[in-house]
Amino acid sequence: MNVALSPDELARACADAMWKEDDASKGLGMKIVEVKAGHAVMSMTVLPHMVNGQRIAHGGFIFLLADSTFAFACNSRNDRAVAAQCDITFIRPGKLGDVLVATAREISRTGRSGIYDVRVMTGDTVIAEFRGHSRLIAGTWLPVVDAQSK
Repeated sequence: MNVALSPDELARACADAMWKEDDASKGLGMKIVEVKAGHAVMSMTVLPHMVNGQRIAHGGFIFLLADSTFAFACNSRNDRAVAAQCDITFIRPGKLGDVLVATAREISRTGRSGIYDVRVMTGDTVIAEFRGHSRLIAGTWLPVVDAQSK
């Protein structure tokens, strides 16, 4: 990039590039609420096709929201990252019509590995807690300009 971006501007530019290719998140109606360096917030409304036989939000959809939010947080520094391991604890059920909001925050980023916590809520109610471990892979979201070549 020709213009120096702040860490949060870089995070948003990376999110925009990633979002263009993210058919899964878009297909489920997720929305990016906020992206900063090491941080992301996304939302998703629980729709009829997302409830299970108990008539509550299927845990897989809650996991998908948390995982997508984790992905935007760990890809926010223009290094491509993928999930190496993730786990989730379901605390309360989501219900049809609930707007779920997932907030990811970076806990640790060392070498090629990162740890991120994601809290999924509806209103003031915590629905789930997710922890993701990321691994950097080759490539960037945006072109990198060598400062020496300017």
